[in-house]
Amino acid sequence: MTNHNRENNRFMIMKKLTTLVTILFISFLSTPSWSKSEVDLLEVKLLNNLDDKRGFCIDIKGHKFRAKISRGVQAHTCYSYQGEIAVDQGLDANKLKQEQLFFSYFDVCVHPTSSKNSLNLSLEKCGSTEEFVFSEDNTIRLKNNTNLCLTVAEGNSRKGGGGSPLHLIRDLSMKICNQQNFVYKTWGIRGFKKGKIFTENISKFLSN
Repeated sequence: MTNHNRENNRFMIMKKLTTLVTILFISFLSTPSWSKSEVDLLEVKLLNNLDDKRGFCIDIKGHKFRAKISRGVQAHTCYSYQGEIAVDQGLDANKLKQEQLFFSYFDVCVHPTSSKNSLNLSLEKCGSTEEFVFSEDNTIRLKNNTNLCLTVAEGNSRKGGGGSPLHLIRDLSMKICNQQNFVYKTWGIRGFKKGKIFTENISKFLSN
């Protein structure tokens, strides 16, 4: 092989390597990523697991990075059984301390759509004031009407489109607080510390 041929081969190899590195770099930039540490990101989970041993968490409708904030929130099988907090269930721990339900990745907070009896919830840019009060009895109440609690729907769960076994879904809204069926109204937080999962009541989390 002549020197000229060797130089051509080296040039072609370098060109291919440069193209490969460029493709990998562009792919990395376009892949959804989440830079928050495990401690910063928490699930808000119903204390009673009901009919799903994985538990029910506040969840943005849709699927993880493709969740649709315009569709609002629901109670959905918690994703932490998969070994991490999903972005459509991950709430900012510091904002939770301030009694705000803030989905960091999507930059939105949970907001009530009304202040009368039973009401729905929407996702909007966070305001300067808190919408909720986290009570000592582990309920999440509307600040302007503490007779209303964040409540998971009773009855049978609906089946979702993924998971093994299939994920389960329930409606989520604000309803009158009472001792009857309190298991649908009491909440805790769940996250990871040093790779290990932990769960706490909302009241204990606020007092730490």
